[in-house]
Amino acid sequence: MTAEELAGMDQKYEALEASVHSYNGNADFEKMRRAYEYAREKHINQRRKDGSPYITHPLAVAQIVADMHLDSESIMAALLHDCIEDTDATHEEIAKLFSPAVAELVEGVTKLTRVQYISKEEEQMENLRKMLLAMSRDIRVILVKIADRLHNMRTMDYQTAEKQKQKSLETMEIYAPLAHRLGMQKVKWELEDRSLQYLDPVGYRDINDKLEASRAEHEAFMAHIQSQIEQRLQQIGVRYTAVYGRIKHTYSIYRKMYAQGKTLEQIYDLFAFRVIVETIPDCYNVLGVMHDLYKPVLGRFKDYIGTPKPNMYQSLHTTVIGDEGIPFEVQIRTVEMHEVAEYGIAAHWKYKQGGAGAGSEKTFEWVRKLLENQESSDAEEFIHNLKVDMFADEVFVFTPSGDVVNLPAGATPIDFAYSIHSAVGNSMVSCKVNNRIVTFDYPLQNGDIVEVVTSKAAHGPSRDWMKIAKSSEARNKIRQWFKREKREENIARGKLSFDAELKRAGLTLSELTSWENLGTVLKKMSYPTIDDMYAAIGYGGLSTLKAVNRIRDEMLREKRASQAAAKAAEMEEQARNAPVQQPSQPVVKRHSENGVIVEGLDNCLVKFAKCCSPVPGDPIVGFITRGYGVSVHRADCPNARHNSKDPKEAARWVKVTWGSDTRESYQTQLEIVSKDRDGLVLDISTMLSSAKVRVLSFSSRGMPDGFAITSLALEVTGAEQLDLLMKKLKGVSGVMDVKRPTG
Repeated sequence: MTAEELAGMDQKYEALEASVHSYNGNADFEKMRRAYEYAREKHINQRRKDGSPYITHPLAVAQIVADMHLDSESIMAALLHDCIEDTDATHEEIAKLFSPAVAELVEGVTKLTRVQYISKEEEQMENLRKMLLAMSRDIRVILVKIADRLHNMRTMDYQTAEKQKQKSLETMEIYAPLAHRLGMQKVKWELEDRSLQYLDPVGYRDINDKLEASRAEHEAFMAHIQSQIEQRLQQIGVRYTAVYGRIKHTYSIYRKMYAQGKTLEQIYDLFAFRVIVETIPDCYNVLGVMHDLYKPVLGRFKDYIGTPKPNMYQSLHTTVIGDEGIPFEVQIRTVEMHEVAEYGIAAHWKYKQGGAGAGSEKTFEWVRKLLENQESSDAEEFIHNLKVDMFADEVFVFTPSGDVVNLPAGATPIDFAYSIHSAVGNSMVSCKVNNRIVTFDYPLQNGDIVEVVTSKAAHGPSRDWMKIAKSSEARNKIRQWFKREKREENIARGKLSFDAELKRAGLTLSELTSWENLGTVLKKMSYPTIDDMYAAIGYGGLSTLKAVNRIRDEMLREKRASQAAAKAAEMEEQARNAPVQQPSQPVVKRHSENGVIVEGLDNCLVKFAKCCSPVPGDPIVGFITRGYGVSVHRADCPNARHNSKDPKEAARWVKVTWGSDTRESYQTQLEIVSKDRDGLVLDISTMLSSAKVRVLSFSSRGMPDGFAITSLALEVTGAEQLDLLMKKLKGVSGVMDVKRPTG
């Protein structure tokens, strides 16, 4: 980095510090500067695709985070967010230099960065689940990640055409809807517009060219309307903070033009005006003024103040027609509502200096519901549910007592009943909407008053309800009822379906049940017996295709293994009967240190990397350190993967293998993510005791969102014992994930 570039970076940091000072004078500016200097040093020899110093990216991400008015820990995490991923920095070092909370945020963003959204449903489900889990633990992880993605989209011009499309599609499908669900409208609009620019450059350019051609005319119209509104508000003495107009963002226009087949001139609400006032009564007062000044369009009024959206958005919306006959929308809100509309969850999520402040539990209820509802669904269904529950538009309906219930668009009375309670849905016999009896597949509309009629004599849900229900919550509760109440029927249905799929796969049930490894495969799929698997298929918890494919794959793998063993035995027999030949060179006995053989080196010091703690059975690689011998990493350790790409360090990576004289035990770590509950620590301890493993350290901490993180350091003989232990831990009630930390 040149002296001129260094001065430019320091100037950018000064601007960042000034931004933070404007809203948080108590921020830890000394530690923030240390984070900037640390990141600058770590990225000193790295450049971006446009040739600029790499540190420009973390600085830009930190500036976006500062624009969201987040705490100093979030700013530091933004500055450091690529250090673990792209440099030799470690989680432990960042925790020591800054704070454990900052290290956790950086690690969270790093893990999300590794997510690759591809077409395979299984991997996509797991990646999205990780993202939701990260959100439920600390929402700041997602806010920093969205800021990271926003800056990447702003600098996408320097990527290849293929990368531009791939990242833009990922942004449109995941990050823009996520920003919407978090109420971050300003960010959502920019992500959508920048994605459209690469996904349909012709359509994007066409709209922008047309808008540019009419720019003078549009600006004159908006100035005229703005002036009219301001004059009328001044005449009647209503105090307002701001009045301004805007044209809808490009993607919003694009969607209306292509979805509804309209031209730009036919778009009904191309213009939108905002009136920002001081109090809620002023909002309703201004609404009356607007309806007096202009002609309101019937059916185009929405009160999101009385009925806020689930992402906390509040505002009054009305569409009116001015003197020129041009319709436009007027949005009326307070200053606080405007801040929430622009920055969503970031405006609400305030943190105490030095630690996370209390957030609203209800705010993130939808995240936990999504996690709970996907536990018993397969990959394809989970992806569908996610798009419906999280990304689709909502419909707002009322209970007879006036409570608001929000459901996915297209929801039916079945979805409504199960959103109230499982017992209400299971005992529903009919439903009234606006005092009229409707069918169970009736699509609910905004503002409907819904009343569920229940009966103790009800027979329970019908299997057809699974097809009618739109929300995963309702389908999951129906599935649970069938699982509990109709086991024999489920087994019969599941067996029929399984037999039919087996025939399509060219297998028979007798061939399968005589196969000696069936029990092992069933356990891998978490079913104690074949009847349990049939029952799961019968109530909808497992797809027949997935079950057959899994078993067939295991059978083929077993067949290939036995063939390979037979071939090896045959070759061994041939070698035993062949004439003995004297070796041309003496056999060199390779020496192992701590059970590890280093190719080309003998009697060298071997140490195991703490970042990934390899054990016998793990694929491993070695790195020659300066003065500390060979550091052994797991082959899947991010530190090994990324450092091996550095041409300067390539010669220091050596081949290592496990020897036959491994030690009796090796230290490693596990991290358990579970729902927090009474007796959790006791159940985990009991399981560890029964597994007869030596535990070196054990710590468990509850999170504000109802989850618990348990960290273990223990001794095992190798990967086989560790895999078995992880499976047993996953069987503890409430445990959602057991993993080996890496990086």
